[in-house]
Amino acid sequence: MDVKFKINDFEGPLDLLLHLIKENKMDIMNIEIEKITEQYMDYLKYQERLNLEIASEYLILASELIEIKSKLLLPRVKDDEVLDEDYDPREELVNRLIEYQTYKEITKLLQQKEELRREIYTKSPENIKNYVDQVNDVVSDMTLDDLVNAFKKYLERKVVNKPLNTKIAIKEITVSSRRYEIKKILKLKGKVSFEELFPVVSREYVVVTFLAILEMAKSGEMIIVQNETFDDIICEVANGE
Repeated sequence: MDVKFKINDFEGPLDLLLHLIKENKMDIMNIEIEKITEQYMDYLKYQERLNLEIASEYLILASELIEIKSKLLLPRVKDDEVLDEDYDPREELVNRLIEYQTYKEITKLLQQKEELRREIYTKSPENIKNYVDQVNDVVSDMTLDDLVNAFKKYLERKVVNKPLNTKIAIKEITVSSRRYEIKKILKLKGKVSFEELFPVVSREYVVVTFLAILEMAKSGEMIIVQNETFDDIICEVANGE
């Protein structure tokens, strides 16, 4: 056999053995041990002629191959007892080769995924404040809790939390319609007190109006201010509206 590869071409003795099996187009489950052993030994001899150091693991596998070869050639007896006909001295080696081959394929797949991952570049996190325009708060020195507390006090004064005698309204009140109405009021007056925006005392009207005020403040259509604690809350039209 003309040996053209070197020991550095393989990751270990099992890798070399798999290469020989593939080159000879053998079935891994039915290895021609005599032929493979001969080629494996030729490989080791070739390394010796090149004055290359042969790792001990290669020599160990060589001894195992020779042992398997001898077991296949000798009669199947042990201590004067005939061995099981199903016994195959190659079985352990085949299992090791299959396991090694599986790990090798998995390793190759992981390497491919690692190479693909190297093509993905991520940006270091930055302070998002650098991308936020510096604008005035739509609610000056007030929190949502302050606004809710003011709304609660208004309800207490109007006793809206008690059952009311109401009539069925033909026209449905929506948040969008109340936003439109409030916007018209602010454009006309410029600013109004918080309570002025609740001319009708009914559960549906009050709740829809309050939601409309919150949405307008959030979208920048309205500015809500309170100069001092306990002062009236003033709703002003936002600049540019």
